[in-house]
Amino acid sequence: MLGETSDWPIVGGALVSTPNSRRSNNLVSRLHFRDALIHVEFELPKTGDGNNGVYRHGLYEIQILRSPTPPSRSKSDMGAVYGLHPPRTAAGLGPGKWQSLEICFRAPQTDSAGTLQSSGTITAWLNGRLIQDRAKIAEKASDYNPDVYDTTPYIEQIHVRQRKTGIGPLILQDHDSPVRFRNIWIKPLDDRAAYYNPPTGEVTRPD
Repeated sequence: MLGETSDWPIVGGALVSTPNSRRSNNLVSRLHFRDALIHVEFELPKTGDGNNGVYRHGLYEIQILRSPTPPSRSKSDMGAVYGLHPPRTAAGLGPGKWQSLEICFRAPQTDSAGTLQSSGTITAWLNGRLIQDRAKIAEKASDYNPDVYDTTPYIEQIHVRQRKTGIGPLILQDHDSPVRFRNIWIKPLDDRAAYYNPPTGEVTRPD
C-alpha cells in the first residue's frame, strides 16, 4: 500500500498474506489494466476464517473466506462479489487445499472526470464452477475497499488515475489471515495495460 517492496514472505513457492494490524497491508500489482483475464490460486490456513480477497482496481472484490457448514451464499461468502452479488453456487474447498479462481473482468467505463458512463461485469469460476455470470459492477460496494480504507498517498495517486482512465491494478488483500497465493497471472484483453509507477508518474507499456 505504501509503494514499497512487499513484506509478504514466500514460503514453499507461495506468497503468504501478512497483516499490519489495520487490515491494509495489501499487495498491489505494478501492472495496471482495464479489461483482463485473471488467474489466482490460493490456500486457506488450517485455522481461522481465512478472510481475504482479490480486488480489481481496488474496488471490486471476489471474496475469499472459509465457507460455513452447511455452505451459505450471501454477498459476503466465498465467491461473492463482496457487497454486491452472492455466488451462484458454493464452490469453495476446505482449508489446506489449493483452490483456483479465474476471473473475466470488464471494467466500468468512465469519462475523464471519473463520471460513470456504463457498468462493467465480472464473470468468475471457483474450482472450475461458475460463481459469477456477467455480474454488473459500477460504484464501490464497501467502505473497506483498498482505494478508500486506510489509504496512503501511493494508493490515492493510483485511485485518481484509475477514475480518469478506467485502468487500475490487481490487489491481494490483507485481512489478518495468512492465506497463501501462487500462480497469479493477468492477461489484458485490450491495449490499455501498462506498468505504472505512482511516485514518478511513469507509464511503461509491456513488451
